[in-house]
Amino acid sequence: MQRDKLFGALGLCRRAGKLAMGAEQVLETAARGRAQLVLLAADASKRTVRRIREGCEGLCPVRSIHLAQAELSALGRRPVAVLAVTDENLARLCRNCLAPAQDG
Repeated sequence: MQRDKLFGALGLCRRAGKLAMGAEQVLETAARGRAQLVLLAADASKRTVRRIREGCEGLCPVRSIHLAQAELSALGRRPVAVLAVTDENLARLCRNCLAPAQDG
């Protein structure tokens, strides 16, 4: 149920143009101070997780989610391991869809 709500919220972010996808774009968005929330796919590589956590440290919250890259590919044209929500209200919506145990 929570997975469906989160996926729906991410779809809304995508349609609103408030979703950065992919590690490079997410890191750039965070560095510019535009990322409100960064989400890591369940099957993101350890290297990617470490790189994103280090790159976003002190800039924005980073959370792990229980959606795999293959599931997230429905939001775009290719599988991605990292997403950034760039709107404060949409980021709040996504955080509300996450279970407390998913803090990262």
